[in-house]
Amino acid sequence: MTTMKFPKRYLVVILTFISTSVCYIERVGFSIAYTVAADAAGVNQSSKGTILSTFYYGYACSQVPGGWAAQKIGGRKVLLLSFVLWSSTCALIPLDPNRVFVMVIARLLVGVAQGFIFPSIHTVLAQWVPPHERSRSVSLTTSGMYLGAAVFLAEAALGAMWSLLWFKYASDPPRSEHPKATAAGFGESMLPIKGSQKLKLENGGSSVRTAKIPWKKILLSLPVWAIVVNNFTFHYALYVLMNWLPTYFELGLQLSLQEMGSSKMLPYLNMFIFSNIGGVVADHLVTKRILSVTRTRKLLNTIGFIVASLALMAIPIFRTSGGAVLCSSVALGFLALGRAGFAVNHMDIAPRYAGIVMGVSNTAGTLAGIIGVDLTGKLLEAARTVDSSLSSAESWRVVFFIPGLLCIFSSLVFLLFSTGERIFD
Repeated sequence: MTTMKFPKRYLVVILTFISTSVCYIERVGFSIAYTVAADAAGVNQSSKGTILSTFYYGYACSQVPGGWAAQKIGGRKVLLLSFVLWSSTCALIPLDPNRVFVMVIARLLVGVAQGFIFPSIHTVLAQWVPPHERSRSVSLTTSGMYLGAAVFLAEAALGAMWSLLWFKYASDPPRSEHPKATAAGFGESMLPIKGSQKLKLENGGSSVRTAKIPWKKILLSLPVWAIVVNNFTFHYALYVLMNWLPTYFELGLQLSLQEMGSSKMLPYLNMFIFSNIGGVVADHLVTKRILSVTRTRKLLNTIGFIVASLALMAIPIFRTSGGAVLCSSVALGFLALGRAGFAVNHMDIAPRYAGIVMGVSNTAGTLAGIIGVDLTGKLLEAARTVDSSLSSAESWRVVFFIPGLLCIFSSLVFLLFSTGERIFD
C-alpha cells in the first residue's frame, strides 16, 4: 500500500502565504489603531499622512537590496532574517501620537525589515514552483496580504511564530523533485558558484549556471517597465485605501469604526477571494492552451484594473457605509484579480532573476505608498479649508479619482508593452 506524499513545494507556498498575511496584519492593524489614537489626540490630516507614509520610506530602501541579497545568499535565509527583525521592532513601537520621533524611527525600521520579504518570496517561488502552477501559487501567496488585512491580532507574536515554522520546515529546493521541469530557475539553487564548482559543472555537473545579474537589460526592458507601472498603480490604490479608508469612514461618512465592526474588513477579504480566483483562472487558461501566457496576463490585468478604476471613482458618490464598503470591495477585489497579470509576470519574463525584478518593481510600488499616503493627507488638509468636517463628497473626490485614472493608464501600458515570454536567461 502506497501513501501519497505531500509535496514540499506546497508547504513552501503555504508558508509564504502565511508570511504575507502576518505582514499585512501588522500594516493594517497599525493604520487603524493609529487613526483612532491620532483622531482622539487631535492630530491634523497632514501629520497623519506623514506618520502613515514613514513605513514606506524604509520599505523602499530595501526592495532592490532584498532582491540582490536573496539572489546571493538565498531567499529562504533572507526571508527568515527579515521576519525576525521586523517582528522584534514591531513589539517595541509605542502607539502614542505625541511621541512622533520614536514612532517615525520605529516605522522606518519595520519598513526596512519588511522590504526584504517580497523579493525573497519571488526568489523562493521561482525556485520551487513549476510554470503551470505559478499563477495560483503567486496569487495564493499574495492573497495572504489581504487576509492579513482583514484580521489583525498580535503582530509581533505572529511574526515570531512564523519565523520558527519557516526555520523548521523550509529548505532550498532539491533539483531531483521535479526532473521534468525545464523552466530556467525552477528547482535551481540560484546561489553564486565558486570557481572549482563552476569548473565541475562545465565538465558535466548538474547544478545551476552562474551569470552576472543583467542590471542594464532589466532597467531598459519595456516589459519590466510595464510591470513597474502597474505595480506603482496597484500599490497607490491599495495604500491610499488601507491608510485613509478608516478616516473616510470616520470623517467623510461620520461613522464610528467601532460600530462598523467587521464590515470595514470586507474589502480585504474580497481581495483574498479574487486574488485566488485570478490565479486559478490564469493557470487554467494557460495549461488548457485556451490563451497564451501573454494574452492571459493582459486579459486579467485589463479586466482587473478597468473595473477597479470605475469602483474607485464611484466611492465618494455613495454616502452610506454599505455603498462605500461595496465600492472599495469591488475596487480592491479586482485589483487583486489583476495581480494574476502583472504580479506573476515577474516569473514569466525572468524566472532566474524574479527576486531582482520584483525588487525593482516593488520599489516603485513602495514609492506609490510614500507619494499616495502623504499626498492624500495634504489634499484633505487643503479640502478642510472649504469643508471643515471633511464630510462632503467633494472633499474626497480627488483622493479616489487619482488612483482610478492611474488604473486606466496602467492597463493601457500593460496592454502595449508586456509579454509572457521569457526575455532574461
